[in-house]
Amino acid sequence: MKSTLSVMMFSWEFPPRVIGGISPHVYFLSKSLAKNGVKVYVVTCDFPGAPAHEVIDGVEVYRVDSYRNPSPDFATWVYLMNVNMQREAASLVAKLAGKIDVFHAHDWLVANAGIGLKHVFRKPLLVTMHSTEVGRREGVHTDTERMIHETEAWLTYEAWRVICCSEYMVSHVKWAFGLPSDKLVMVPNGVNTHVYERIEQEDLRLFRSKFALPEEKLVLFVGRLVYEKGAHVLINAIPKVLAKVNAKFVVVGSGYMKEQLSNIVKSMRLEHKVLFTGFLDEEALLKLQKCADVSVVPSLFEPFGIVALEAMAAKSPVAVSDTGGLSEIVEHDVSGVKVYPNNPDSLAWGITKVLSDEKFRSSIRENAYRRVQEKYDWDKIAQQTKLVYEAVLGEYSKSFWA
Repeated sequence: MKSTLSVMMFSWEFPPRVIGGISPHVYFLSKSLAKNGVKVYVVTCDFPGAPAHEVIDGVEVYRVDSYRNPSPDFATWVYLMNVNMQREAASLVAKLAGKIDVFHAHDWLVANAGIGLKHVFRKPLLVTMHSTEVGRREGVHTDTERMIHETEAWLTYEAWRVICCSEYMVSHVKWAFGLPSDKLVMVPNGVNTHVYERIEQEDLRLFRSKFALPEEKLVLFVGRLVYEKGAHVLINAIPKVLAKVNAKFVVVGSGYMKEQLSNIVKSMRLEHKVLFTGFLDEEALLKLQKCADVSVVPSLFEPFGIVALEAMAAKSPVAVSDTGGLSEIVEHDVSGVKVYPNNPDSLAWGITKVLSDEKFRSSIRENAYRRVQEKYDWDKIAQQTKLVYEAVLGEYSKSFWA
């Protein structure tokens, strides 16, 4: 094994392109791996204004033209994007004289590129499964969903190791694709607490006034406005919360349910109590998380729950669904409040409990922050990931592939 381990990561999103949780995951993991002596190359999609090649804290980022060919639908776009990604990555590996030890794909969207390069260069492929189609959709119902599910199955079959961000996802992925236990490994997601430490309290007072009145408690939801994220559960819980606490509900994110959710708010005549912000830039989001009196994560399906982790790092008390990875992140009444999934009454109870008791709120906030530092620090996660790479390379060196 070489003294400097080198890995090529594939992700369809990477800052400034941010669609979901994969983007920050790959960003912080790659930088922390570089800090821990791993040479990292990230191959991702292009983004307006972002350079085709740049070095970020030791990580070499290559952005591939993903809109060169016109695509009639999303599935075709993904296929063509993978063709371009595989071609550009193969050229890069050739320039490096094959000095890549491991390929690491993040989710099904880059499956074709990762699998193709694995076979071309005969190097081990790892995958981090951030979610599954059967989990997101509560089953597989359409041709597109079947295509995604089969691609995920193919990717996990081709991978030397499958990394999952929670024990829940380990069992879910094992069940969904019939994988052997020794192929799966749990490495948690992480969060960067330092980004919240530089925010000045004086700035926050003025910033908060843009979203809520001084006498209103600020209830924050951050996430895609899609069914599995449970924003509709929060909206239906609002009248029950307002019956006991004066609060303002700030909903950050966009998605196909936005209009439907907005119409529900209008029908309840609560437009003055609910603010849909759409997508916010990183600085505004960090400040909002610091301002929040409670951050709510009412997901129906949640492989990990990075939004809850970010809130905990921001020292915002959390109320979360007792499901998936969220159940592992939050300890009930110690580092947050857990409520029944898809249950507006239970969610309203949890939010009200946090907002009504300042001593309790302070206690869970401090416990949560301590837990984040102990378990979800990116430096520790990078070290765990590096150990997975080294274990795979040890097995690979003894195999016929080597």
